[in-house]
Amino acid sequence: MHASILSLVVGALLLTPALPAIGAEEVEEKKPLLYFELQPSIVSNLQKGANYIRTDIQLVTHEPASLKELEHHAPALRHELFLLLSDQSGSSLKQPKGKEKFRKNALKSLQKVMRILTGNELVDDIYFTSFFVQ
Repeated sequence: MHASILSLVVGALLLTPALPAIGAEEVEEKKPLLYFELQPSIVSNLQKGANYIRTDIQLVTHEPASLKELEHHAPALRHELFLLLSDQSGSSLKQPKGKEKFRKNALKSLQKVMRILTGNELVDDIYFTSFFVQ
């Protein structure tokens, strides 16, 4: 009786189509988002259409070791943001499309700064947690 069960199991295994092997590149581990708040709020003068902006910005990374680097280089990151903001049109930053365009440009600029300073971009995204243009 055991031989017939064994024959059935072996037969079933032989008839079952082979499953593709899952490579390491196909199994992507989801890393948690980590946030670093640039403090204090960033306040800057603007070009035409408004006088100034006050904003709070959170930097996003996936690597815990990046948080220490972001903290260490926060003055350089803040400096880059001040330069970018002071060149912005206040009327553009009042519009949703203008805010999003600035966010994308700021992300690229911050990634470039970190690449120069550390050899890695480290910043995966940025979020505005407050954005006041007057």
